[in-house]
Amino acid sequence: MSGNGEGRAAGPVFNRRAALAGCGAMAVAAVGGASGAARASGKGGSGAFTIGLNTSTIRGQKLPIVEIIAIAAKAGYQGMEPWLDELNRYEDEGGSLADLGKRFRDAGIQVESAIDFFEWAVDDPERRRKGMEAARRTMDLLQKIGAKRIAAPPSGATDVPAVALPRLAERYRELLELGDQFGIVPEVEVWGPSKTLGNLAEAAYVAMAAGHPKACILPDVYHMYRGGSPFEGLKLLGPASVHVLHFNDYPAAADREKLNDGDRVYPGDGVAPLKSILKTLADGGFRVMLSLEVFNRDYWKQDPAVVAQTGFDKIKALVDGVAGGS
Repeated sequence: MSGNGEGRAAGPVFNRRAALAGCGAMAVAAVGGASGAARASGKGGSGAFTIGLNTSTIRGQKLPIVEIIAIAAKAGYQGMEPWLDELNRYEDEGGSLADLGKRFRDAGIQVESAIDFFEWAVDDPERRRKGMEAARRTMDLLQKIGAKRIAAPPSGATDVPAVALPRLAERYRELLELGDQFGIVPEVEVWGPSKTLGNLAEAAYVAMAAGHPKACILPDVYHMYRGGSPFEGLKLLGPASVHVLHFNDYPAAADREKLNDGDRVYPGDGVAPLKSILKTLADGGFRVMLSLEVFNRDYWKQDPAVVAQTGFDKIKALVDGVAGGS
């Protein structure tokens, strides 16, 4: 991919044929996964779902990453989404990334995804160049601990006029090609309050139009509601499109746009249609890590082990209910 991609209204990666091919690939994936409900019928629905901990949930306690791994393992989590600053802090204090990767594996935890905020989507060429350099450093680190994916939110493009979707698709493909060098897959993340990638439909367009076989989406229950994305839209996606779902709940609100990250609560403690969402994914043949991601400051004041265990138990109850047909 040459230049900065500006001024090219319809490059080969997002013309009509490529977009239709992407839709077709997702449709085939959905048909191929039609037996998902049966696979989810095992104990805890483990055929369709694993339960993961996004470290934001106990971020306020400011624990070292090794302590978070121990807490997650004891609670029963099978996956994690660490934040890059936690991993950088570990390395800066003399920790070995290879040893950290072994610690994850020994705990039975897969780093399915991770959280960082490099500016891959912005229109400013210099900021985007620096963002891609930051993405390269992040992917290099994640490769060393055996991670699979990295969230790709529209950092830096949230409060400005929306970036044109065809340009985003081209930039996302460039990010995916960078990820190919490290075995790390960037996921287009939906950010509800953002003017860019604020809803699921925009993220689906960017993922499809990128024309890359590993393109995928990172939805979030709270962000879908906050940005006005109908949850029924998940039914139009195939299993290859979503590998991680930020799982949380939100309280009833007269105006959804007044909700913020700190309003998120444990799954099942709010009004989100979580059982319906889980059934949609199970029936569609998805294999998804439900990553508990909340930023609740009341939880940050509590024992982190209690918070992690409470979140795990609430997610498992929901998954078991879907698997049991309740």
